[in-house]
Amino acid sequence: MEIKRPAIAGTLESSDCQVTVEAGDGTIDFELESSVINQYGNQIKRVALETLRNLDIDSVHIMIVDKGALDCTIKARIEGAVYRSLQQFDQLPWGGAIQ
Repeated sequence: MEIKRPAIAGTLESSDCQVTVEAGDGTIDFELESSVINQYGNQIKRVALETLRNLDIDSVHIMIVDKGALDCTIKARIEGAVYRSLQQFDQLPWGGAIQ
C-alpha cells in the first residue's frame, strides 16, 4: 500500500496515542514522542514497524504521540490512520489481513 494523503487517528487523552502518517520518500521515517519513551520506546517502535509491515507500507513518515497506549491501541491507531490516508472506509480487513 502507498500513503495517499496525510491522515491522523487517535487522541491525546490518557492511555491513547495520536498517529499521523504522511507520504514517505521510500523509507519508513519514524518519530515518537512519549512520556514513557525510556521504558517502552523500543516496544512502541517494534509494534509500529510490525504493523506497517503487515499493512505492506514501506514508504511513510509516521509520528506517534503516545500517552500510555497499549500495543493493541497503537496498532489500531496506525491501521486507522493508514486507511484514512487511502480514503478506504468500507470493507476494512479488521482481524483478517491486519494481524
